[in-house]
Amino acid sequence: MNRKYLAGIAAASILTLSLTACGGSRGGGDAAAEGGSNEGAKIGVAMPTQQSERWIADGENVKSQLEELGYEVDLQFANDDIPTQVSQIENMINGGVKALVVASIDGTTLTSVLDQAESQDIPVIAYDRLINGSDTVDYYTTFDNEEVGVQQATSLLTGLGILDADGKETGAKGPFDVELFAGSPDDNNATFFWNGAIETLQPYLDSGVLRVPSGQTDFEQAAILRWLPDTAQDRMEDLLTVGGGERLEGVLSPYDGLSIGIISALTSGGYSTDDLPVVTGQDAEVGSVKSIIAGEQYSTIFKDVRELGKQAVTMVDALMKGEEPEVNDTETYDNGVKVVPSYLLESEIVTVDNYEASLVDTGYYTEDDLK
Repeated sequence: MNRKYLAGIAAASILTLSLTACGGSRGGGDAAAEGGSNEGAKIGVAMPTQQSERWIADGENVKSQLEELGYEVDLQFANDDIPTQVSQIENMINGGVKALVVASIDGTTLTSVLDQAESQDIPVIAYDRLINGSDTVDYYTTFDNEEVGVQQATSLLTGLGILDADGKETGAKGPFDVELFAGSPDDNNATFFWNGAIETLQPYLDSGVLRVPSGQTDFEQAAILRWLPDTAQDRMEDLLTVGGGERLEGVLSPYDGLSIGIISALTSGGYSTDDLPVVTGQDAEVGSVKSIIAGEQYSTIFKDVRELGKQAVTMVDALMKGEEPEVNDTETYDNGVKVVPSYLLESEIVTVDNYEASLVDTGYYTEDDLK
């Protein structure tokens, strides 16, 4: 299941792809185009919420790295309110920003305000969440989101003992009872996570090695709007009721915040730490890493937002200098109007066995952070 991914990364590593359409003519704004300077230019950074430690870290990473290069930064968090984000971006445009970095709440709601950016030759970089339905978005930087879903499903299968540590089948027959969760339907990434996970799990569902007691196996049934932990907790409580009393052995969760809510529902529903199902996650948030160490959550997917922030900053800096940012994917991310040139980063499965090497030794967290 990793061959396709490795082949894609190998191909990406030997290609330096240049942009021939979509924003190249306006990259860098008027000053760069006219041979002037964008030194000290103001850059707008729009993040979806401060309710997730992940997005706080993203915003601060991008801001600090841009400021290190001498740019002025207008960083705004919209607290998952779409009109607020639209208003913030509009204010950034009116405030004279020379580029926009946008992690959207709902990637379909920004077309009009981004048209204003286009009218002022302000390039737009979609950050981790694709902006849909707009030809104004110039670039996209994110992780390989379908591979994130593959990794989540792989860690579920490994935790259940269906696969060994090397990804080989153990011959376990099951059936293993699992429930499935998906991300927010207004987040483009959620479908990539889901598709990667379900493609990986489908052979085991078809063979009966995996069984979903509730029968809820469609994205629409599994989706959690706005990625809200309370909503995930409520759904898990409902699933424990409608599942016929079957003891769950695994839960596919696409995000750590949902995982915390899911585990809360499980523990209040009679599960103890010793017999909790295998629960996956994403983002390596502190609370979930502590939960992994405590033997509650099984895994998370580590996406190093320092590297994501660095890539967004590199794109902005190139644009401000009148250059074309490097991308490594020009086929995958179709936003309904255009295929957006993208730069994809790698992610990693983290469990209790490797969290120190992946998170502490790399400086992402300190040991004290995880106590």
